[in-house]
Amino acid sequence: MDISSAMQIFVEVVREEGFTAAARKLKVSKSHVSKQVDRLEEHLGVRLLERTTRQVSVTELGAIYFEHCRRILEEIDEAERAVTSLQASPVGLLRVSAPVSFGMMYLNEVVLDFIEKWPELEIDIHYADTRVDLIGEGFDVAVRIDALDDSGLIARRLAPIKLGLVASPEYLERFGRPGHPRELDGHSCLLYKYQATGTNWRLHGPDGETVVRVEGRVTANNGRALVDAARRGLGIALAPDFIAFDALDSGELEFILKPWSPGNLVLSAVYPHRRYLSQKVRLFIDFLAERYRESPPWACME
Repeated sequence: MDISSAMQIFVEVVREEGFTAAARKLKVSKSHVSKQVDRLEEHLGVRLLERTTRQVSVTELGAIYFEHCRRILEEIDEAERAVTSLQASPVGLLRVSAPVSFGMMYLNEVVLDFIEKWPELEIDIHYADTRVDLIGEGFDVAVRIDALDDSGLIARRLAPIKLGLVASPEYLERFGRPGHPRELDGHSCLLYKYQATGTNWRLHGPDGETVVRVEGRVTANNGRALVDAARRGLGIALAPDFIAFDALDSGELEFILKPWSPGNLVLSAVYPHRRYLSQKVRLFIDFLAERYRESPPWACME
């Protein structure tokens, strides 16, 4: 059995959700497709597909094997393309993960421009504020806003992200403007569900680091939701500049405690370590870097 050929057939059966459609796409007989999948299952000692008279569905183990096969076949394809003239035009599926707010506000347009530039590429964009497992979940690259502490991944810095404390003029008029981080006690603070320090805010200022425990009525798993709550006068938000800059520019929000900084983060493109970076990933990261290499549009928290 040619294992790579059997993998290709299995991948197409899963993608096409059936033996007949896979055989048609591969231009082989249905019996050949069925026989190759049978041999592959026998070789592995597991059932990859559930077959009924009406449909074919992938098993749990089959789904895992499918992701590995897809990546292996892509690597083979990239290896061949690396030494041929076809390297000039990337093809295949590019899977990208990014945070929801940043993705919808700034990344989506860039991704669509990239796809228009390379018409033979397909894109699968996954927007979520939870961190995905790039390797385990089959992503090619993730755009992340973080301190980059994951040593198992390679990261390319794209742009700085600054953080600041913001509140609406109405809120400050009603509840007062804190003059020191310790005065946040008693204020309604807007809480980000995935913040690493939880309800403790770490602020660096003239007298060193101050850690304050904050409380509030609103908790959200999305930064834009918290900035919208701050706009409504519901409390004080610790917000990144890419979300808050338009509200700061319009006067809907203003800085508080400017001498104290909650620290800054980095916008990066992150990808699994590979000896040879695939062309589609390299081109995509270069495209992002070019878009963000100048002062980004959200740079306002000076």
